[in-house]
Amino acid sequence: MSQDIRNLVKQYYPNFPIRYCGKIYHDTTEFMNIGYGDIICVNGLHYMVLRDEVERRFGIEDPKFWVKRCKHLETGERKIVKLVFYEKFRMKLGEVEILCHRSPGKESRILDLVRGDMRFMQGVSYYDEKNNNVRVLDLIRGKSLDIVIHNIEEDHETYFRKHFPEILEKFIGACEAIGFMHSHGEKHGDIRRDHIWVESGTQKYRWIDFDYSFDFYENPFALDLFGLGGILAFITGKGDCTVGYLLERGFMKEDLAGLTEDDFSIVFHHRLVNLRKIYPYIPEKLNNILLHFSRGTDVFYDTVDEILGDLKPCLDFLDS
Repeated sequence: MSQDIRNLVKQYYPNFPIRYCGKIYHDTTEFMNIGYGDIICVNGLHYMVLRDEVERRFGIEDPKFWVKRCKHLETGERKIVKLVFYEKFRMKLGEVEILCHRSPGKESRILDLVRGDMRFMQGVSYYDEKNNNVRVLDLIRGKSLDIVIHNIEEDHETYFRKHFPEILEKFIGACEAIGFMHSHGEKHGDIRRDHIWVESGTQKYRWIDFDYSFDFYENPFALDLFGLGGILAFITGKGDCTVGYLLERGFMKEDLAGLTEDDFSIVFHHRLVNLRKIYPYIPEKLNNILLHFSRGTDVFYDTVDEILGDLKPCLDFLDS
């Protein structure tokens, strides 16, 4: 352990056990080597690594070794530090295959674009001594939208009548935020219900994680639009309405016998979007919006404004 790190910790973090202090990294290229007790130094600032971030999906914890939960030594604030990690994968939208990729530079552009706009996560970008893009993000205290929905312990109809109107209103605001991004030629790239965080106290919906992008020249924003449709189906159904999910909640097989392939999502074929077939109190106008994201549709939304044009009137209909 160098004297430099001893001095830093003694000055800024005197309660940290000195035996756990590691190295100072000015080059973050080998992010797998950077762990607990190490310090990332960028732009003359020091961030002590506390742990790797973990993404929780489908009950599984998936470590994100390039994303570090840190303590900013100069201020004592907790920060999330994202390091450079490139990956590519393909996904299918109907019969069309789309190339998706991770772009730290894109995330930096969006952080600049949305600075001060609290509908989005906030942060700044620096470059280490090897010109690696290091994004330093403010922590959002709260829970992801899927956890918030999951924690509402009421049956679907009670949820839909009591909680859903407010949730839908806030989701419309989140859609407007994505529309703002699109109007500046940027796309989110990875729209999912766990990428909306509900901030504690304010209960504001805030988008996180902008580093995915995709190449789809027919409509450059298509995956974002289908992502919004997926979230709308999730909040309307109070979960992903797969056959297994519905059977667990008391539906009988004969209740689901009338479902066809066309009633399910064009992206996730096992998720029901024609929700009115199982929850008949869902207004037809709202259900018709969901059908734009089904395997049975031949009419798709091209812009966020088109979605909002159909979605906003549903608020009045739900309140009546």
